[in-house]
Amino acid sequence: MYSYFLLCIVCTLFGAFGAFYFKKSASESKSIIKTLLNFNLYIGVFSYCIGAVLNIIILKHLPYTVVMPITSITYIWTIIISYFLLKEKITIKKMVGISLIIIGALILGLTA
Repeated sequence: MYSYFLLCIVCTLFGAFGAFYFKKSASESKSIIKTLLNFNLYIGVFSYCIGAVLNIIILKHLPYTVVMPITSITYIWTIIISYFLLKEKITIKKMVGISLIIIGALILGLTA
């Protein structure tokens, strides 16, 4: 069962990187046509698809009421990715939010 929680963490990582590559493709292109032709868009789509397939596998083995809230871990990856790769600032409010997500995910994981 814990292997599915680990798989859930991997699933959320793919989702966060998918969003990162969408952001990157949108930032690099000035028109919708150039965005559609941007390779980063396809990396993002691929990442999202891998995350979705993993999510389907996880949902076969864990309760929906546990899996979906745990996918909020995506926000943790997003903060980390935005800090290191996009050079965005991490504020106190963001840290409090991330802390609450971690606490909630741990509580759900331990009670499943």
